[in-house]
Amino acid sequence: CPCSPGAQPCSPKYFGRDAMVCVCNATYCDTLDPVVLPAPGTYVKYESSKAGKRLERSEGSFQHSTVAPGIEYNLLRIPMACSDFSVRPYSYDDVPDDYELKHFRLAEEDVKMKIPLLQRASAMSKRPLSLYGSPWTAPAWMKSNGDVRGKGTLKGQAGDKYHKTWANYFIKFLDEYAKHNVTFWAVTAQNEPLAALLTPSQFPTIVFTAEQQRDFVVQDLGPALANSSHRTRLIILDDQRIHLPHWAKVVLGNATAARYVAGIGVHWYLDSIVPPHCSLEATHELFPHHFLLYTEACSGFLTLRFSVSLGCWDRGQRYSHSILTVLNHFVSGWTDWNLALDMKGGPNWVNNFVDSPIIVDSSKDIFYKQPMFYHMGHFSKFIPEGSRRVGLQRSRRCLICQLEHVAVLRPDGALVLVVLNRSGWDVPFGIQDPAVGFIETVAPANSIQTYLWRQQ
Repeated sequence: CPCSPGAQPCSPKYFGRDAMVCVCNATYCDTLDPVVLPAPGTYVKYESSKAGKRLERSEGSFQHSTVAPGIEYNLLRIPMACSDFSVRPYSYDDVPDDYELKHFRLAEEDVKMKIPLLQRASAMSKRPLSLYGSPWTAPAWMKSNGDVRGKGTLKGQAGDKYHKTWANYFIKFLDEYAKHNVTFWAVTAQNEPLAALLTPSQFPTIVFTAEQQRDFVVQDLGPALANSSHRTRLIILDDQRIHLPHWAKVVLGNATAARYVAGIGVHWYLDSIVPPHCSLEATHELFPHHFLLYTEACSGFLTLRFSVSLGCWDRGQRYSHSILTVLNHFVSGWTDWNLALDMKGGPNWVNNFVDSPIIVDSSKDIFYKQPMFYHMGHFSKFIPEGSRRVGLQRSRRCLICQLEHVAVLRPDGALVLVVLNRSGWDVPFGIQDPAVGFIETVAPANSIQTYLWRQQ
């Protein structure tokens, strides 16, 4: 076994020749030892592959010429009241015309499920958890269509009693979670403010244009957050990158809004329509002091075949391809939509079933860790908060062009290189760090590798 004494190997199960998951239950799950920096002049490599490796660890030395369970995922998005992945539509205040929010109450889902799970995760995590909240819908009485579902807008206009109440709804949410010692790093102004133009009518949402979001931030939400006791940041957009850089120009082009806003949230679903340099990089160049953060991604959506495809290597590979691409275009983090779903890809009260890194089979009291889980782990396990992307000089040999990669400098001074090979053949390559030396190595077909070393 390539594992060290404290680690436990994957318990594999195949759903086809190359479709492998790692099976976990109440008594056994594969784990890694804590990541420890190697001695100067050496490196550690973690490799996952379509052939069956899952974060397999090996060691090596530079040539001169050079058990922690889970994947240390620490950025979590929490819906404010219902989303489509709830079991029912609901809000925190369904009493009409309650402009003072006297009847605001967290739901059973928060008190019995979300908050206890967050408290347990926080207690287990070696790194502090960064939570951010996102609203899907306002209470029905605040919306133009009178329903938490469907293509309604907030009644009235920015600065009025509806918009002031909706801004204070955010503060009440933060207040109530704080009573349970759960604090939020950030909130997004609205989940997919333009998605209602594309999605079925039963989805919970509020429609905003960029101009409406700008005015809401300037007159209502920005001041409410700034005047509250919370040190919670504000993220705009939270929608597809096809809206960039236009959305950022409209909102952040206003100096007052720009002062209230910390960053821009992006979803991955329409990434193929617009190149990253035209959207992400262009936005960064215009507003370099506002971060870009990928706030939602999942596979299996809008599929005509299988929402859940157990053991599918390609879906994991799409995750790492996306992460590598956006990290190289000034994005500072990447969030999966659902960490765990059931065998159908739910629950989901609008039948919008999708895939997930972890699939739970409650009938057998087991869960499956999919390739998506390990692809995320090649980043989240080794690249802590505060790391900075560093430039790479690629050789002119054409083989290297087949590899995707990103390099980062960690806060502890160590270097991390993630290499993805999406081709069907092995690709030999070398890594040269002038401060340490040279590694001659190979990226196997359909594999992802993470290299970690310290500079002397």
